[in-house]
Amino acid sequence: MRPSDTIDPDPGASPSADYDVVPARDGYDRWAAIYDDEDNPLILLETPHVDACLGDVRGRDVLDVGCGTGRHAIRLAARGASVTAIDFSRAMLDRAARKPGAESVRFLAHDLHTPLPFGDAAFDLALCALVGEHIDDLSALFAEIGRVLRPAGRAVISLMHPAMMLRGITARFVDPQTGRETRPQSRTHQLGDFVMAAVRANLRIESMSEHAVDAALAARSPRSQKYLGWPMLLMMVLRPAAPAGAGGR
Repeated sequence: MRPSDTIDPDPGASPSADYDVVPARDGYDRWAAIYDDEDNPLILLETPHVDACLGDVRGRDVLDVGCGTGRHAIRLAARGASVTAIDFSRAMLDRAARKPGAESVRFLAHDLHTPLPFGDAAFDLALCALVGEHIDDLSALFAEIGRVLRPAGRAVISLMHPAMMLRGITARFVDPQTGRETRPQSRTHQLGDFVMAAVRANLRIESMSEHAVDAALAARSPRSQKYLGWPMLLMMVLRPAAPAGAGGR
């Protein structure tokens, strides 16, 4: 499933009926044609934090959960990881498959509202980048991510910060076919929802951090300037919790 990574051009704007809300899969299928070509401050902010949380991926089995156009998957494969990448949007996957380096990634179509199509303990690392906005049952998704991680594995979760959604800012784009603002259907989750999803999935929160647009990002991305200082990104690093009784006294 794909993320919520483009945000409203005016954080102070009032809600308007002059847009289309469509099912998430349909929205991302439509978005795929222009997805990689937009000035997207959330992606610019998120990418270095993902890399820092993942660390050295050489020789690691990595699952990219909701890979979209392969922006993380292809980069991680180039760094020596064995990458499996899944998404529910065929159009996003088609776009990913045409990129240089895509032949090094195993791309699969899969809807994250159903169990992951992998055996237990299959991966060293799992990345779920900017997907949570479109997930109904976060606990179920987090539990599936935990299930496919090896005991010493790690999950890196990036999320549009709930502070953005409290201002009515969700994933949106201008549909190149209709010329209308289009919003893939989103869910409003709070910080506590992500924390409790990890707890219910028996995942230990190793770190949780919030990130805002700074002056350097504002200089690179004209769209980000109106968000200067506003929390835009939430990062979580999760690990499988030790089984009950492990570790001795």
